[in-house]
Amino acid sequence: MTSPTTHLLYLHGFRSSPQSMKAQKVAERMKAQHPQVIWWCPQLPPSPREAMDMVVRGVQDWPRNNMAVVGSSLGGFYARWLALQKGCHRTVLLNPAVFPARDLVKYIGEQTAWHDPQARFVVDPAFMGELQQQQDDIARLAPLHPATPESQFAIVAKGDEVLDWREMHAFCAGGTTHLLEGVDHAISDFDDHIDGLFRFLAL
Repeated sequence: MTSPTTHLLYLHGFRSSPQSMKAQKVAERMKAQHPQVIWWCPQLPPSPREAMDMVVRGVQDWPRNNMAVVGSSLGGFYARWLALQKGCHRTVLLNPAVFPARDLVKYIGEQTAWHDPQARFVVDPAFMGELQQQQDDIARLAPLHPATPESQFAIVAKGDEVLDWREMHAFCAGGTTHLLEGVDHAISDFDDHIDGLFRFLAL
């Protein structure tokens, strides 16, 4: 018998926010169709260590057998890390970052937020070490707790202009993966895939 999801966490990507298109569409459906489910989509701080410390504290009392996490881009990397650390029963990865310690080096310095250009933040070089530690955690834990089609669902777009779809596909191995021909990093046709995502979540 499939355990229902009673608590859902959404983790946004780098320079993104709870105002992202996908986060908003999931939030709208949660409010309209699943108001009984605990829903949390926090604004993540720039520091990967602080972001995950905040999230771990926020979900410490959530039931692992009824908790799910959805993550997009860098949030997908975080979602995989959290699922391995805490044993979430369902994980959804949307074009997940795979090697952020490598790929975000070029963003060191002051950055602006996508959804509020007036909001500025600094990417500290130390953040790359924090990401590397999380990558090491995933590499260590993934063989001990392999993903299964029942525990992990991923959407990977071959047309992603930011991340390598082959790396993402390998990162999502073991779970159920929908490999999209074309489409972009933002998954602009998300409306075509949101029903499948919600079926997987078993709300």
